Amino acid sequence: MTGQLHTKRLLSRQYRRVFSVINSQIHTSSGLAAKDHYKFLVLGGGTGGITMAARMKRKVGAQNVAIVEPSEVHYYQPIWTLVGAGAKSVASSGRSTASVIPSGVTWVRSKVAEFDPRNNVVHTDSGKKISYDYLIVALGLELHYEKIKGLPEGFDHPKIGSNYSVKTVEKTWNALKNFKEGNALFTFPNTPVKCGGAPQKIMYLSDAFLRKTGKRSKANIIYNTPSPKLFGVKKYADALWEIVKKRDININLRHNLIEVRADKQEAIFENLDKPGETKVYKYEMIHVTPPMGPPAVLKGSSLDDATGWLDVDKNTLQHKTYANVFGIGDCTNLPTSKTAAAVAAQSAVLDRTVSQILKKKTPDKMYDGYSSCPLVTSYNTAILAEFDYDGQPLETFPVDQSKESRIMYHMKADFMPILYWHGLLKGFWGGPGPLRTIMHLGMK
Repeated sequence: MTGQLHTKRLLSRQYRRVFSVINSQIHTSSGLAAKDHYKFLVLGGGTGGITMAARMKRKVGAQNVAIVEPSEVHYYQPIWTLVGAGAKSVASSGRSTASVIPSGVTWVRSKVAEFDPRNNVVHTDSGKKISYDYLIVALGLELHYEKIKGLPEGFDHPKIGSNYSVKTVEKTWNALKNFKEGNALFTFPNTPVKCGGAPQKIMYLSDAFLRKTGKRSKANIIYNTPSPKLFGVKKYADALWEIVKKRDININLRHNLIEVRADKQEAIFENLDKPGETKVYKYEMIHVTPPMGPPAVLKGSSLDDATGWLDVDKNTLQHKTYANVFGIGDCTNLPTSKTAAAVAAQSAVLDRTVSQILKKKTPDKMYDGYSSCPLVTSYNTAILAEFDYDGQPLETFPVDQSKESRIMYHMKADFMPILYWHGLLKGFWGGPGPLRTIMHLGMK
């Protein structure tokens, strides 16, 4: 009897191993792709790409969908704010790309090398040519640390970090926890950014950490931004100004970081109101938010606008020139904040747009520019900023969300990651629009 049980266990393990091998082959690589044409080709395996692949799978079947993505790991980047402050681990932010790509959808493990929308073809860097009926571009944006003199090589030194890269986010925490005395600098770039509130979040968290550890009296916290505003939406900007005044944080508007001398612990800023005038700041800690821009493969293609971003209709997310091309997320020229919350709302609109196009009907659902930024202000409080294209608050809850709230913090830290992995990436979460309607009794 014992021998039979042992044999059954061995067979069970063998079956599990076989199933694991079969399951790993469900996502075929570029060299093993069974075909070179798909009804829907999705470019990018970030938030927008995975979300739309899941939605298109339900619409046309997994065998008719492919996704082009070179990375082996998918990260939930919004949590890096808390990683940089020591409140979460970087390991908790990542999962294998294979585990988040919808089962049955073909995974082309390559980079996009060239677009040929006139012939409905995409070329990859592995030499593969893939044709499509419909194309969804979700390539995100690119970080450009190299546009700041002294970076990225400056990250080899201590006391400098950045929450915008998995390679440098833990350096932020090292700089913060080893802070002794002096200037703590936080920067914002003179370009479009993803999650425009993140450069401030780590500043507020650093202030809270230094207070908790008894070092705040020895710290001079400075936030330098090229923007003429502290935040783009007045209601939340007013609330944040009150916080920085209360916490004795120094804000310098119209100041742009142009150089870091990490060996000397110096940062050089240009005063944009007085071109050519620069100022050197010594620092004990600096958090750098890098300049950002559109994917290089988009710039100069027939799909971009004059600034290099994917040129889509702001209401329907359909490309302005090619009717079978669509865009979502950070790579687009949509005039709203580039956030995961924006992607969620966009995914619901794009899903409807595609459905209408497949039926040869006119798209009838309009994206209102909804975006959201949980502005973490301490280790247990946050302001939940929600707004539309016009910079007008578009709040979900029937309370004043410009007030610091413990509930909003726990939404950011604990609930939103679950919603991301199990709702958004599965194509089931399209933003809080329906919830907002209920909360406000049908009024905007």
